[in-house]
Amino acid sequence: MLRYLTGGESHGKGLTAILEGIPAGLGLSSKDVNQELRRRQGGYGRGERMKIEKDKVEFLSGIRLGKTLGAPITLMIKNLDWQNWQGVMAPEIKGTDSRNISPLTCPRPGHADLAGAIKYDFDDLRNVLERASARETAARVAVGAICKKFLAQFEIQIYSRVVQIGKIKDITQWQPTEANYELIENSPLRCLDEAKEKEMIALIDLVKKEGDSLGGIFEVIVTNLPVGLGSYIQWDLKLDARLAYAIMSIQAIIGVEIGSGFMMAEEFGSRVQDEIFYDQSGSGFYRKTNNAGGIEGGMSNGEPIILRAAMKPISSLARALSSVDMVTKKTVKAMKQRADVCAVPAASIIGEAVVAFELAKAVREKFGGDSLREAKRNYLSYMDYVRRR
Repeated sequence: MLRYLTGGESHGKGLTAILEGIPAGLGLSSKDVNQELRRRQGGYGRGERMKIEKDKVEFLSGIRLGKTLGAPITLMIKNLDWQNWQGVMAPEIKGTDSRNISPLTCPRPGHADLAGAIKYDFDDLRNVLERASARETAARVAVGAICKKFLAQFEIQIYSRVVQIGKIKDITQWQPTEANYELIENSPLRCLDEAKEKEMIALIDLVKKEGDSLGGIFEVIVTNLPVGLGSYIQWDLKLDARLAYAIMSIQAIIGVEIGSGFMMAEEFGSRVQDEIFYDQSGSGFYRKTNNAGGIEGGMSNGEPIILRAAMKPISSLARALSSVDMVTKKTVKAMKQRADVCAVPAASIIGEAVVAFELAKAVREKFGGDSLREAKRNYLSYMDYVRRR
């Protein structure tokens, strides 16, 4: 009931997305989306590109007078850097002599360059890197912003923070309180411990001087979810699988952990299962721990969903690594492209967006409705049923 596609290249005219399945009647403005786009562009360690782009969305369809129509929502985000790349990235040859455009032939280790060129039979690696670029995630953040606005109608909130940069770790446990999240949002690295943040910044500065890059870990927490999103009936309906798929689809993400994750593999079952209790005063079933990360049997269990993702260091390096020229087959240094030194804070915002889409999709599957009012009526009826269990 909910799906989207993105289109566009990193240095093309712009990025587009079509989101289908948002019900009619959701209040939506460009401010809702632009706020999330600004958050994605922040974070200490970002590259020169962020000084050029000032991402803003333009709605092309699906919204009238500030309300969704139930029709596909078409979005566009213009690339301001397009003016510097019109010759290289021109869709048509009109006035452009393609023979004067030097092809890129030295693939970067760790990037999509070589595998993409072989797969699609390209002689110019730009055909790969333009679409494989994490610039594409601006469109996904725009889609996620709409999904977050939809989820907020059901009081579902999504938070994120950076857990680790390199080997430096932030505070292990936290609660997404208003005070805590204000600190995170005001932090250039989206973490809580100021002393650790200073260490992280110093490390990023050092790595930048050496022409290298850094990865890390971020965390996404979702609160106020109803019981029963997702399903155990089929493998592709399991909520944990869908969320892991979404997170892994983000460029440079190499691992996903749910709840206590890999720590649970080291413990006895009696120490990690979340025991179940019942509150007679009205709260109903609850758990005192949340090692499962809010998902049991492929379904939300009413506890906060906790996800962590490991991001590898960016593949584009100022200090280029050894590679092989695709044409001459000689050993060369990989090509150099503008890139971030560390993009983990930005990745946490992208993580929020892709999680928001999957949860919005699960909510649409569970509660249906052609209009927002109908979906909320179905939701309230279900929540009343859950309280009486």
